[in-house]
Amino acid sequence: MSNFVLVAGAWLGSWAWDGVVAELREAGHDVYPLTLSGLAEKRGVPAGQETHVRDIVGEVERLDLRDVVLVGHSYSGIPVGQAAERIGDRLTRAVFVDANVPVDGESFVSSWWEGPAKLEAAIVGNGGLWAPLAAADCDGQGLTEEQIARIVDGATPHPGASLAEPAALARPLGELPAMYIKCLLDGAEPSDDVAKLLTSEHWQLVQMDTGHWPMFSQPRELARILLDAVGA
Repeated sequence: MSNFVLVAGAWLGSWAWDGVVAELREAGHDVYPLTLSGLAEKRGVPAGQETHVRDIVGEVERLDLRDVVLVGHSYSGIPVGQAAERIGDRLTRAVFVDANVPVDGESFVSSWWEGPAKLEAAIVGNGGLWAPLAAADCDGQGLTEEQIARIVDGATPHPGASLAEPAALARPLGELPAMYIKCLLDGAEPSDDVAKLLTSEHWQLVQMDTGHWPMFSQPRELARILLDAVGA
């Protein structure tokens, strides 16, 4: 039996994993979807990126979890990658779901695809918060109208400090046992930093024919991949 700790990306909370949680529990595993500080039911709590790392490590240690599979989606790959280092031999595997990965000394903002200045300006213009998605942002991602509505209606502004704070790695991320799930509707190829990590013998690439939010568009298929990651 594994202990899955699931962390959704920007704007989302533990609720985003409902469909995946049910599948993993039915397979006999324990599952702990986690809401990061400043989001969903924790909205308004000040949070930097290090806060989010501590959220994850703290949950694992508080519950005294072993055989841990840390799963990070999108932005949350950055704190999950750092937390995976810190929990030591409690970790079985880290799984990055169409995710950013931590690069020592760099932040989410610094690698923003439109350039750091654009995202920084958007955050400053919204009072230090990254404004949630609109329905149009979800187009072309394999989602039904109902699924899009669920994402948009449940999203909360994301604390900008967590996006600007740089990651800190004690050792190369490629040394961790890891799986990277690339969602093809969000781009056929992994980013350069992920591609480099995938050259490690410890990393595995899996592709999904869906968009950036597979926990909504294909929860059963995503759960099956997570189970495969632990040989279940």
